[in-house]
Amino acid sequence: MRKKERAKEIYDRLAKRYPSPEPALHWSTPWELLVATALSAQCTDERVNMVTPVFFERWPEISDVAEADVTDIEDVVRSTGFFRNKAKNLKAAATRIMEVYGGEVPKTMAELITLGGVARKTASIVLANAFGVNEGIAVDTHVKRLAFRMGLTTKTDPIQIEKDLMPLYPREQWGDVNHLLVFFGREVCPARKPKCDECELNDICPKKGVK
Repeated sequence: MRKKERAKEIYDRLAKRYPSPEPALHWSTPWELLVATALSAQCTDERVNMVTPVFFERWPEISDVAEADVTDIEDVVRSTGFFRNKAKNLKAAATRIMEVYGGEVPKTMAELITLGGVARKTASIVLANAFGVNEGIAVDTHVKRLAFRMGLTTKTDPIQIEKDLMPLYPREQWGDVNHLLVFFGREVCPARKPKCDECELNDICPKKGVK
């Protein structure tokens, strides 16, 4: 099976398993999704979903975060790990949004990645889910692992993996590709003990059993 055919088969099968893919993070505005996604780095979605209600109760508006003391932000996001860097970046992002983008989260990749702590992965998630715009495929640890195991890439750098994945899928599917691979990676194909015996991709997986 050629790579593009395998990629389509993977999407079709996982889309049946997860007919309504959407972020596991809780959010209601583009800013809330940006904050939650930034906090999710090296942290579980469950933990982030415990922290964000406290965060947004304390600072309901982007302007509130821009004016907040960074040490106060650190205290609230501490349990998500790497809290000093995350707090600094969130304050910087909020400040730039207020000063450069009129208090509105920008709607392009080029603009989003100018915000503190926002790289392509976070920007792609915000664009696809908050604005319905697909400018890339968000590559996190699950996408990276499954793309390799399923023979869709041989790269290790997320940017290069994204470049390998994008031509394999229609642009309108780019946002869902991330969700489908993340969900499946968590439930069936985790890093340590992939459940190959119950995997619906087993028959087309060129690296089944690879950890």
